[in-house]
Amino acid sequence: MNGILHAIFSTDGLFLGTLVPFLFVLTVVVFVHEMGHYLVGRWCGIGVRAFSIGFGPELFGFNDRHGTRWKLCAIPLGGYVKFVGDMSATSSKPTSDELETLTEEERKVAFHTQAIWKRAATVAAGPLFNFLLTIVVFSVLFAAYGRYVAEPMVAEVTADSPAAKAGIQPGDRFVSVDGSKVETFGDVQRLVSGRAGDTITFVMLRDGKEVTVTATPRLMEQDDALGNKVKVAVIGVVNNKELGQPRLITYTPVGAVAAAVEETGHVIERTGQFLQRFAVGREDKCQLGGPVKIADMAGKAAKLGFEWLVQLVALLSVGIGILNLLPIPPLDGGHLLFYGVEAVIRRPVSERMMEMAYRAGLLVVLCFMGFVFWNDLFGC
Repeated sequence: MNGILHAIFSTDGLFLGTLVPFLFVLTVVVFVHEMGHYLVGRWCGIGVRAFSIGFGPELFGFNDRHGTRWKLCAIPLGGYVKFVGDMSATSSKPTSDELETLTEEERKVAFHTQAIWKRAATVAAGPLFNFLLTIVVFSVLFAAYGRYVAEPMVAEVTADSPAAKAGIQPGDRFVSVDGSKVETFGDVQRLVSGRAGDTITFVMLRDGKEVTVTATPRLMEQDDALGNKVKVAVIGVVNNKELGQPRLITYTPVGAVAAAVEETGHVIERTGQFLQRFAVGREDKCQLGGPVKIADMAGKAAKLGFEWLVQLVALLSVGIGILNLLPIPPLDGGHLLFYGVEAVIRRPVSERMMEMAYRAGLLVVLCFMGFVFWNDLFGC
């Protein structure tokens, strides 16, 4: 019995070692996303009936002075904000019968009586706040710890690698990758790691002269910082202390924010690039995971320290933000698509069309969730 309790409740066990870090990561990301909807909705004069973290039966909650019910529910795999006038999961315009259930005061603050720009701003605020969360996290980490960088030098070239075949030599310095100027070895890794199978043009500085070569990165399995097996595109070059001259860059508060905005942009770009390549079958399906994989990563990050757990929050927040912007109902991007059509045709999309799109989109979302769960449990 003691062994079972230790396995569950020790810091290396299931509860404290995995479940608690997972709930922390997910709750922070979901709370910030929904808070974006809530704050901008309130700013636009929209009434809010409920703000929920989790789904299903309510565990506990309270009503604020505006009449909003703040609650924590039993299934902690998401959350929602329910605005006045939301009568269905599609957030479609209430029918005449449903409108009759609203008081005159409620109709003035109902979501669907607002201008298109207010509805669009409220919906877009969720993903936007996810990106802002990532910027805030990176800003704090850069200001507190700085960042190590290394010169973009080639110390070694792996035999029979894409770099060797391209003619890259030890002592070469990367100048640009497909036209993007590089300043650190990390820049090179960032621009190469997600482009397996693509022909990339590299400009190298060799003996004071620029040399242009092309190489096609290939996938290589590596261990990431959390010990997970990941497949990363490489060309087969190695950096070292002698040539790389690693150094710590420190930032002022303003500099940290600027660096955080840039880094967040890189993360968004890489995530979008991955999803595009995944959609056409050019990425390993095992690189995409769901709650089980996130829980495992949260547990591993927590063991390395709180700053690692916070970094996971930042990266997951970007992923949630991008996924929610996909133009698929019932995601935020699906609603924004409808508002865009409404702005063009100058009338709301018909209830029937919205319902059909919602059902099709919901099927896509459910299939995606089933896919990542399968990956988590059986596929990889």
